[in-house]
Amino acid sequence: MNETYSGDERLDRLLREAGSAWRAAAVRDLARGVAAAPRGVEPGAWMALIGEAIGDKLACQLAALHAETSLSFSSGLEGAGDAARLGALRAEMKRLALDGFIVPRFDEHQNEYVPLRAERLAWLTGFTGSAGQAVVLSDRAAIFVDGRYTLQARAEVDGDLFELRQLPDETPGNWIGEHFSVPGGRLGYDPWLHTPNQLRRLRAACKKAGAKLAAAAENPVDAVWSGQPPPPISPIVAHDDAVAGMASAAKRRQLGESLGQRKLAVAVLTAPDSIAWLLNIRGGDVPFAPLPLAFALIHADGCVDLFVDPRKLTAGVRRHLGGEVRLHGPDAFGPALDRLGEAGKAVCLDADGAPDWVFRRLRDSGADLSPGADPCLLPKAKKNPVELAGMRAAHRRDGAKLCCFLAWLSVAAPAGAVTETTAAQRLESLRRENDRFRGLSFATISASGPNGAIVHYRVSEKTNRRLRPGSLYLVDSGAHYLDGTTDVTRTLAIGEPTEEMSDRFTRVLKGHIAMATSRFPKGTTGSQLDSLARRALWEAGLDYDHGTGHGVGCYLSVHEGPQRISKHPSKVALEAGMVVSNEPGYYKAGAYGIRIENLLAVTAAPAPAGAERELLGFEALTLAPIDLNLVEASMLTAEEIAWLDAYHARVGDELAPLVDEKTLAWLKKATRAVGSTK
Repeated sequence: MNETYSGDERLDRLLREAGSAWRAAAVRDLARGVAAAPRGVEPGAWMALIGEAIGDKLACQLAALHAETSLSFSSGLEGAGDAARLGALRAEMKRLALDGFIVPRFDEHQNEYVPLRAERLAWLTGFTGSAGQAVVLSDRAAIFVDGRYTLQARAEVDGDLFELRQLPDETPGNWIGEHFSVPGGRLGYDPWLHTPNQLRRLRAACKKAGAKLAAAAENPVDAVWSGQPPPPISPIVAHDDAVAGMASAAKRRQLGESLGQRKLAVAVLTAPDSIAWLLNIRGGDVPFAPLPLAFALIHADGCVDLFVDPRKLTAGVRRHLGGEVRLHGPDAFGPALDRLGEAGKAVCLDADGAPDWVFRRLRDSGADLSPGADPCLLPKAKKNPVELAGMRAAHRRDGAKLCCFLAWLSVAAPAGAVTETTAAQRLESLRRENDRFRGLSFATISASGPNGAIVHYRVSEKTNRRLRPGSLYLVDSGAHYLDGTTDVTRTLAIGEPTEEMSDRFTRVLKGHIAMATSRFPKGTTGSQLDSLARRALWEAGLDYDHGTGHGVGCYLSVHEGPQRISKHPSKVALEAGMVVSNEPGYYKAGAYGIRIENLLAVTAAPAPAGAERELLGFEALTLAPIDLNLVEASMLTAEEIAWLDAYHARVGDELAPLVDEKTLAWLKKATRAVGSTK
């Protein structure tokens, strides 16, 4: 007699046969969270959360369930930026007695890359960039982006619904002060999505407008977003001490001692990359970063309270964390903060990174607040010798695959056989051949011709262009590997470049070389170095509207603080072990874009005779040829030519053993000495 089972009955039966304590309803809920997380390099890895040996039948059933659930979120942002959504938000604002509401492009952790659930700005406006903010009033609305995203926002956002404003020329505070015209009105914000320092500027703007900044008990966007995905769930995995270079217990002990020396009892950690670094764990809850979403408290005795969805933890990870890491569900975070306040504990909290909600909870419970930088930031940024060795190894492997791509492109692109999409797909497929590959570190910027002028361009079906002779192609890409993270940009001439293209490229190259060869006293900040990369452009009345360099994590976030190289003032000095990007550029709207990017490790530099200060310099980690077809050698000094020749010689020597014969032939030509035709 044949038995017929419903879906849940069949799943329950297979779970029992596998000896699992899970049941169908809970697995379906888990699958929704898994589907709301990015698809990792091992799509079936989440099944380990149900059991270590689940069997083929159950695995097939779980795979089908995951595929079915994922479809329900695939169209979650379709229809973004329409009038109906804006109208629904305004109706909900009215219900909550709010005269305006601020919609930032952040989640509860101030992440650059956010889970689907937190894509509120994209759902409302259509803007998909990684930085921006909207302010919605009852009669008008505006979206604010910086110079990296102006062209993108103009293409994605309906100008009839949202006024486009460019930062820093016009800030949300200035706009609110000018247009928020409701005396005694309430401008709402979600206290989970803003830091105290962000709110300070907004509060001043409201005061100027005779209004009040009001924390909303619930986010009105969430209330009107039907089908909003749940919080993401991806397995947390242990990051081996042999790759991390230091055991978690040693890191926790050092941070605990530092807190004790400052007379602090505990620090609140809200940044997932800090928690991942401290506990030597990784996850996959957000795109392009191996991060588990969680909160933590580190105490002066080195013990940690970790607040995380327990469904993300396998038995093996629990053993890895050990007894000094106490595990709690997310709902226990608020009560734990209350207990700190009730005990009058001295608590360290980052006013630039922690949500206002946490500050309010601690303050209301009586805690002794000591605002200060996240204590993990600086030690995380200063890579230990093992991490630096891993970064070098990752860049060698990555550089070899990038050269395979560039060699292929040199033949395929002039023949008209390559589009932006096929190029990006080809590069990713080559990187995936690395056995330590763990995913892209950001969405590849594959930009031909005028698309290259969009600093953070992301190819779509609508914008996809063919690489054509006489154009420039800009490819900014990177990957995560178990031992390091890469980020590299190369600009290539497809066919013969114009004189203007070569002039602009060479000026960018001169700035790149100036930064790479700089020597500076210990204590120097990135803002003090930034002009080195711009000088050659400034001399021609040119510039670029982004920073010259950002920090980079070691198999963590590709954009990492506190170090940076930028016009904006910085109080953080560059220190040995830090990794930063070196990426000057030039962008001609409607025509082309140019950027040359290497990652650099800050190192000790030899001091000349009579030096009175300790000097630092840079070591190039990135290994990939710079397109000599775009270099106007007559614009380079002898010292600049010597640097370029030496860099290319090193690229050739280190990558030659890692590439195939066809790529090797291309590599030898691509790394020839300046002025050589061989």
